[in-house]
Amino acid sequence: MKILSEYAKEHGIKYRAAWNRYKAGKIPDAYQDEFGKILIPENSPGRPEYTVCYARVSSSENKKNLETQAERLCSYCAAKGWQIKEVVKECASGLNDNRPRLTKLLKNPVVTRIVVEHKDRLTRFGFNYIKLFKESQGCRIEIINESSNDRDELMQDFVSLVTSFTARLYGLRRSKRKTEKLIQELENENKKIVKGND
Repeated sequence: MKILSEYAKEHGIKYRAAWNRYKAGKIPDAYQDEFGKILIPENSPGRPEYTVCYARVSSSENKKNLETQAERLCSYCAAKGWQIKEVVKECASGLNDNRPRLTKLLKNPVVTRIVVEHKDRLTRFGFNYIKLFKESQGCRIEIINESSNDRDELMQDFVSLVTSFTARLYGLRRSKRKTEKLIQELENENKKIVKGND
């Protein structure tokens, strides 16, 4: 259940415009409660469909593949009779959890459907968390092809993963050495204070 101000934000309109829609009976299943609040059920058919295609490749060297991937997504949506509102294209590793275009897409509450060619186009790990999060917003993730065999990109992601873990491991070692040095300095300082008090 959502209130009228949330409906207005979802649809990108002012509160007054949403109120006018309600008064004109253009928001199916909406009703006013005993406190005067306008309530709209989540599954109300009044929510417009907002389909976004998301295409991703690991590096800018694969830009041609990015374009053909986006074209396949658009063709799929056209065959299904879905009107596409946006096509989001991104060059980044599937392991990267800080992709600005994907982040913007996931934060958008208006989106009702995200179409991707393969599950790993969205993310290499944690797909079900993203799916559950978007479903809680009333958004469905449509995967065209459940199987993926992009061996080269998988190898690139594997190298990125190993590099990332190696960097973190060396960082931990440096951090450990810094901590040990700090402890040693504190112990030396403590000994000086104890000697000074004797």
